[in-house]
Amino acid sequence: MLKSAGKLIKSLCIVLAIWLTNNAMAEVIHNERSLYRNILVEDNGDLRCLKFNVKSTKTRQSCFLKSQPQRLVFNYTKQLLTGLLINPEPKRILIIGLGGGTMSNTLHQLLPESYIDNVEIDKSVIKVAQQYFGYLENDQIKTYSQDGRVFVKRALLKQKEYDWIILDAFNGDYIPEHLMTKEYLEETKRLLSPQGILTANTFSSSKLYAYESATYKAVFGDYYQVSNPDNSNRIILARNNGLDENLEKKQWEVAKNNIINELATQLLAIGVDARQLYKSIESTAIHQDWPDDSPVLTDQFSPANLLNIETN
Repeated sequence: MLKSAGKLIKSLCIVLAIWLTNNAMAEVIHNERSLYRNILVEDNGDLRCLKFNVKSTKTRQSCFLKSQPQRLVFNYTKQLLTGLLINPEPKRILIIGLGGGTMSNTLHQLLPESYIDNVEIDKSVIKVAQQYFGYLENDQIKTYSQDGRVFVKRALLKQKEYDWIILDAFNGDYIPEHLMTKEYLEETKRLLSPQGILTANTFSSSKLYAYESATYKAVFGDYYQVSNPDNSNRIILARNNGLDENLEKKQWEVAKNNIINELATQLLAIGVDARQLYKSIESTAIHQDWPDDSPVLTDQFSPANLLNIETN
């Protein structure tokens, strides 16, 4: 037993030494307090990261390799691209939550003819994304400094429509609670084109997991979950017109044989394995891993105090 304890202590010391070394190497190149949060930009060798609130890898919002800015670093950004397996040619895209602008830049690279609207509540984050992460804006890529819920309400009034909506708004701890409710998701769904899709970046390790899952199902019906057993990232991928399992099987065969082959080369260039993406998708109609009686999050019931998240 003493021998085992000694090995455990030695392993912990090695992990601690690696952590201290990595953090000692990191250089803070930008630090500011915005209206909403502390914002840090750190360089650690070739890796540049945007962080919120504290100097911890757990609060990294966006990272890129300075020598290869087109390559995706985070697993969740790679998993978000499963949307292209369902809808390979979205013409109008909405991204709520900018971070460093990595996803917007990547989608513009892959879909140069598409229009992308980015929504970010914090003007300081937009400035940092432009200055330190090469966030691109042009006639096809627009940025709106608004709360994600306010933007959706105004977009509905303007009768806007999107083929792909990406929800990726985090405040440093987790998704703001007013962007997780049934009412908000219903409003967001109304912005989707008839064949439109929505992808949301969440985590499988949150105590809100069952609540979130039940809420999305209440709005969209069954949907796809995209996960990786090596980390706690989870992407929810929902169709505006729901899932038809018989139709899905036929469409997935087409996707596997055609779309994946077409995307494979493009995605490989940015560090993404299209075939692995395909394998990581599972329908909740086949496998539901939360209780049927899980409460739905609403504007009157959104228990943020239940949050307990561990990220990779």
